[in-house]
Amino acid sequence: MLKIVSFLFFSFLLIGCSTAQFPYSTSSKKAIKLYEEAQKAPEVYYDQQKGPNYPKGIEIANQALEKDPDFWEAHLLIAELYERSNDYKNAIVHYKRALEIDPNHSISGATLYYLSAVQLAIGEYDDANTNIERFLRNPNASDQLIGLARQIQANAKFAKNAIQNPKPFKPVNIGPGINTRFPEYFPTMTVDGKTIFFTRQISDPRVEHYFAQEDFYISNFGDDKIWGASFAMPPNVNTINNEGAPTIAPDGKSLIFVGCSDESGIYYGDNREGKGSCDLFFTQKIGNKWTTPINLPGNVNTMHWETQPSLSADGKTLYFIRGLRNRDGKRDADIYVSYLQQDGTWGTAQRLSNTVNTPYAEESVHIHPDGRTLYFASRGHVGMGGSDLFVTRIDDNGNWSKPENLGYPINTVNDENSLVVAPTGDIAFFASNRAGGFGDLDIYYFELPEELRPVKTLYFDGRVFDAITKNSIPGHFQLTDLKTGKVIIISDADKTDGTFMVALPINREYAISVTYPGYFPYTLNFNLLIPDGKDSYHLDIPLNPETSQQENVLANVFFDLGKSTLRPESKIELNDFVAYLKKNPKIKIELGGHTDSRGNKDENLKLSTDRSKTVYDYLVANGVLANRLSYKGYGPTQPIYSDDAISKLGSDIQKEQAHQKNRRTVYTIIP
Repeated sequence: MLKIVSFLFFSFLLIGCSTAQFPYSTSSKKAIKLYEEAQKAPEVYYDQQKGPNYPKGIEIANQALEKDPDFWEAHLLIAELYERSNDYKNAIVHYKRALEIDPNHSISGATLYYLSAVQLAIGEYDDANTNIERFLRNPNASDQLIGLARQIQANAKFAKNAIQNPKPFKPVNIGPGINTRFPEYFPTMTVDGKTIFFTRQISDPRVEHYFAQEDFYISNFGDDKIWGASFAMPPNVNTINNEGAPTIAPDGKSLIFVGCSDESGIYYGDNREGKGSCDLFFTQKIGNKWTTPINLPGNVNTMHWETQPSLSADGKTLYFIRGLRNRDGKRDADIYVSYLQQDGTWGTAQRLSNTVNTPYAEESVHIHPDGRTLYFASRGHVGMGGSDLFVTRIDDNGNWSKPENLGYPINTVNDENSLVVAPTGDIAFFASNRAGGFGDLDIYYFELPEELRPVKTLYFDGRVFDAITKNSIPGHFQLTDLKTGKVIIISDADKTDGTFMVALPINREYAISVTYPGYFPYTLNFNLLIPDGKDSYHLDIPLNPETSQQENVLANVFFDLGKSTLRPESKIELNDFVAYLKKNPKIKIELGGHTDSRGNKDENLKLSTDRSKTVYDYLVANGVLANRLSYKGYGPTQPIYSDDAISKLGSDIQKEQAHQKNRRTVYTIIP
């Protein structure tokens, strides 16, 4: 819904009053006295837990109407107090009654504006559009309200059209493993889609006044295709204060979340420091234990309110919401982005452009693992009313597309938020308090319409280990787009057990490098331009120590068919290899060329020799000393898969993949 503009006890009436004899439309002194008492009542009878006492103001204003039923100012006061209480239906009754009593009580027609705003809020789109058009036709319409009125008009027209052209939408409750009688919201998941982290508001008698607070919980997807019983994060993460809105790294081992202070504005929990209001905190899972959270290093947190983070799959980009006061003193919230710096801290956050952000609140930001598709909630873009869900996509130049409303009935007259889209792109999760749940807000999922989907993202997982000792290694991963040369994802294996999980958006070909000090680089090629029907890849990665004489494959060195001419994309891996050799000047290597067994043996031997020399020449040309290098062609004499083994494979695709493995460029250490 367009943010309803509050008028401070009807100051606009001073301009629009049609009476000349009295300052009010009634001559009843008792009615006036009660009216003025009703204006002050919400603050006079302020409730420490509930806030301003609007019902008391309504009660007294109704007493004024008993003295004079045509006291239209009292009707307007009651309408505003109902509006502030979110009782829009009763607000509409009294706005209409004020207009019936005196259609011209406001020269600016402001009452028509406020009436249409609350009609929009409850989905009375035709009436909202009729009344806002009446307001806009008024030559004396308030300049301050005209822009807002046009947005109400746009929302009403959009909503009516959206209802007439609904999107397919069949939400399913995610189940009792996650949902309870308490509110559950802000889900996030690992890239394999098997673990969900989410926020739950729980009862807590330790919390003064509110007796409730937010913690976050975890649930795992079982072999029975059901989400298992959720469990709380450990007590060094969950505290008596509010924690929630977590965002998880693809491997499920690095977590950024929101931690808030208590009412003092200073205490964030034991061993935890903040900078103001709510801050972002970081914790890491090493082995089976989560580290004590620290304030997110760098320049993200401020004296303002930082919340609802979303970490990209490459681990280098963090989107989040920052709330602050605007020039009018009203709280605004926008989407910001920060980038990981070379020293491991987060850079100064930048506000996304006005293509995405509006003068109203943006919330619930979610960057999909494809790194390009951003989902968020907004009250400022044209929508159904309330907070609607939108999607925008970033292009190769860093520009965001015009946000697209997800449509009805994904969006409704109510507030929608907390949308997360699964890595596969076809399923979305969100929070709703719709009927039929387990109580209050529950997490639901639904099939996302095709046109709203991101790029499908797969993953590969496994373990990095020493090829000789088999001991685990916390290898460092780097994924590079072979077409653009851009580093897409950076990640690290677990420090304790060497396990890893890395996102792989489809429709790209990747060069993957795994490195660790004291070991030769291990490289892989993933060509996801050609679908193979898989959703994931499992691969254990043995790293050869720099003392090992085992061969190491340069998996992303490519040649033109039947030639020794390097293809341009080969330079990505070769440049990394040049840097490695320069960093390790004592290492001497032999470059080896290998072919498969098909074709003429002598020609294959020559081709493999020429190819190994081409790599040799490239390394020398780029600054590696020639006396550290040699090269040799082996033709088909040292296959990884023998012809006999290939003949026993089950399909032509498998056989071709085996031949491809045999065609390789490698290097081995020279003692």
